[in-house]
Amino acid sequence: MAFTIAVAGKGGVGKSTVSGLIIRALVERQAGPVLAIDADPNSNLGELLGLDAESTIGGLQAETLEKIRDLPAGVPLSRHLEYELHQSIVEGEGVDLLVMGRGEGPGCYCAVNNILRTCFSTLRGAYKYAVLDNEAGMEHLARRVSHGVDVLLMVSDANPVAIRAAARISSLSKELELGIGRRYLILNRLQTEMSERGAQEIERAGLEVIARIPNDEEIVTLNLDGRPLNVLRSDAASLAEINRMLATVLPEEEGE
Repeated sequence: MAFTIAVAGKGGVGKSTVSGLIIRALVERQAGPVLAIDADPNSNLGELLGLDAESTIGGLQAETLEKIRDLPAGVPLSRHLEYELHQSIVEGEGVDLLVMGRGEGPGCYCAVNNILRTCFSTLRGAYKYAVLDNEAGMEHLARRVSHGVDVLLMVSDANPVAIRAAARISSLSKELELGIGRRYLILNRLQTEMSERGAQEIERAGLEVIARIPNDEEIVTLNLDGRPLNVLRSDAASLAEINRMLATVLPEEEGE
């Protein structure tokens, strides 16, 4: 089973960019294939990775509900969904991308979701790492999208409001008993020292800061130009901090 890292946080803190940097760093380690899962309905992880996804799981769910009665006799729904799931994967260099998208159209997705969850478990077994870029906020926790991950990284900038949002995500993930191994806070886009108020929020929530990523103007320029993170300079301070973090959170044999 893939070592799974889930990334969460308030909207606008650079959550998807952090996910993209983690994926790039994992690919460059060449320790095994990486599965990138874009679970944010406002899907943009593919753009950051330079990959174009034409289909989404949300679309697959809707299409399946429409043609479920037309499936060939003897073909189980689970087998059909597993085939379609693999067809939805976008293959890249060292990384494959799967985009969740949003549910489309009316209908009950419960049975389809249960089968897809099983398919995901099978799919993750083919990868060394999986990185899950969650939607902003906490809805993904209630849907149990982040169930069973090894590390939950909550991203925040220096704004105390964003830090409190990260604290709520951490607290809710514990309440829901999602089977998460470890939880850490990543401070992103830092331009100055953390304010006293921000530091107090972190201490009050009992969050462990695992990385402090400096504001990177090159990343801003890449985003404005629509260029992926794989063209970011290899000596960028933001990427160096991600690599330092991974040396801590990955299993010992990989972190060394």
